Amino acid sequence: MDFGVHLPLIDFDGSGYSLEALQEYTTAARDLGYTAVAANDHMLFARPWLDGPTALSAVLAQTGEMTLMTSVALPVIRGPVQTAKTLGAIDLLSGGRLTVAVAPGSSRADYAAVGLDFEERWKRIDEAVVALRALWRGEDREGAFYKVDGIRLEPRPRLAGAPLIWLGSWGSLAGLRRTARLADGWLASAYNTTPDDFATARESLGTHLVAAGKNPSTFPNALSTMWTYVTESGSDADRVIEGVLQPMLNRPAEELASKLTVGTPEHCADILRRYRDAGVQRVLLWPVDDAVQQLRVFKERVEPLI
Repeated sequence: MDFGVHLPLIDFDGSGYSLEALQEYTTAARDLGYTAVAANDHMLFARPWLDGPTALSAVLAQTGEMTLMTSVALPVIRGPVQTAKTLGAIDLLSGGRLTVAVAPGSSRADYAAVGLDFEERWKRIDEAVVALRALWRGEDREGAFYKVDGIRLEPRPRLAGAPLIWLGSWGSLAGLRRTARLADGWLASAYNTTPDDFATARESLGTHLVAAGKNPSTFPNALSTMWTYVTESGSDADRVIEGVLQPMLNRPAEELASKLTVGTPEHCADILRRYRDAGVQRVLLWPVDDAVQQLRVFKERVEPLI
């Protein structure tokens, strides 16, 4: 199991947004040995949210050989053509290092903002994945929602047919079937699963992969949005869980405390060891407050215990 990082698209400490801060964070992650840098995608959220694809493109020069990821991108909300154009450019400029994880999104507000029916999201994401691949390959496809006949987006991504497309799924049977059928990898959500649930879902996914003619042993996965704050102080951990994450995510504080790497190094390492044993291959950390320092603390005090 290796570790990547989410870009700090939420201003937790009130210091504001700047290009310099994003670049400093990415440089630190690269130099500390994190393997991937990811950007989440929201239009509307409980807190202000910096645009993910824009932020990812802004730190390309600092990423070195790190894998770039979307975690996830929203091609239904943004539209497949716009999504393909933007992410194709990031892949090209990065030298082909982009992995595109997509999902329909779970925000009714996002759908209302762009005038789409929230209940159509699953049908639309099925077509959007097909449309993205067709656009990147210069092929024609026509469905009930998206027609990309005759659209040739150039320049194309670095490799023909690239980038790879993963699907984000919390682990439902329908989501796992969709992942096996359509995707090149699976992205799970740290605050919407547990190590035991992940292991069960991974086993189920393996069955569906075989049915789809894919090899479960080579099908990659990652765990996204692992909110992180390593501290010996119980009051600091409570502040992060109860004062920051619980109101933002609308989940019970006790549930979040049991799932996330917020707390002592030993607590964080225990959660991650159980995910490793469940088959998680990569965890994408998102520090809450003191972002650069938290990247260092995790490497120094948590990773050696796993």
